[in-house]
Amino acid sequence: MEVLYNQSRTLKSIGRFRSDYVYRGLSDKEYALDTVLMRLGGEYWQLESHLIKNFIKYSGIDFSKHSILTWFSVARHHGLPTRLLDWTYSPLVAMHFATQEIDKYDRDGVIWCVDYIKMHELLPDRFKKLLKEENADIFTTEMLQKIYPAMEDLLKADKSFALFFEPPSMDQRIINQFALHSITASAKLRMGDVINEHPEIYKKIIVPKEIKWEIRDKLDQSNIQERVLFPGLDGLSMWLTRYYQSKNRPL
Repeated sequence: MEVLYNQSRTLKSIGRFRSDYVYRGLSDKEYALDTVLMRLGGEYWQLESHLIKNFIKYSGIDFSKHSILTWFSVARHHGLPTRLLDWTYSPLVAMHFATQEIDKYDRDGVIWCVDYIKMHELLPDRFKKLLKEENADIFTTEMLQKIYPAMEDLLKADKSFALFFEPPSMDQRIINQFALHSITASAKLRMGDVINEHPEIYKKIIVPKEIKWEIRDKLDQSNIQERVLFPGLDGLSMWLTRYYQSKNRPL
């Protein structure tokens, strides 16, 4: 696949060859960049605070030890609907998610590629100042705690922007997937609407349905598969189930 390279200020200074793009793979090119929260339907944006507060209440974990965006990351990691979207620094991991679902092999997949450096140049000044102070190109949950010290600060935001941040390495899955999240300024705001206002910051790579099987087999041979990306018995079972399905199986 096409790998996109623009060099950030930090990487230029050390002469390395690393991309400024992050990637999100989807099994159907018609899927929008909508969050799981949006899929709840109704006035889903009104539900976000209830979901997070109840997750914190019933988790049994001491809330005082974690920032609000750490909580969002933990909740999303365990399947709770939030305004976060999952991304990866790895185009191969994104290709895995574009070809993982065999029942979607009758339709084209897609990989969304967003230049996070250019996206962050569009942020309000206080965010850009924070990146400059930290000599960073990407946010962390600790950095964002300075802007969002409490849940109320995050929930009341109503601007039209999005940013990327790295979650804590809470388990091997986050590490192996080379994962990060995007978050929009409000739960109601769609990531697709943000990037469509700035077409220069993103690209879409279509994965034709005719070559999904070939790509999938080559990813498996390159060790880009479920038992690596989802460490544990669940990931092993996912991989074995898919690996041994026949190509002639009805979709």
